[in-house]
Amino acid sequence: MDHKAMRIEYWKKNVRLMAVLLTIWAVVSYGCGILFVEVLNTIRLGGFPLGFWFAQQGSIYTFVILIFVYVYLMGKMDRKYDVHE
Repeated sequence: MDHKAMRIEYWKKNVRLMAVLLTIWAVVSYGCGILFVEVLNTIRLGGFPLGFWFAQQGSIYTFVILIFVYVYLMGKMDRKYDVHE
């Protein structure tokens, strides 16, 4: 595979990874915090309804975890395509 084709494939995989991670974040923050809040509020976590917990803290924790996942996966991909620093 030539250098240009490798860069195009690298970029496509990067965009796909970002799309997946942002979809997860949107589902957790919007879905669990707003759309499914009534269903989730039937479950209690630490004394608080789960829907309230997702709206206040769960989406933030999820976003931080997704950042670490992105950094880890991008590090692997950078080494695979030899674009690491």
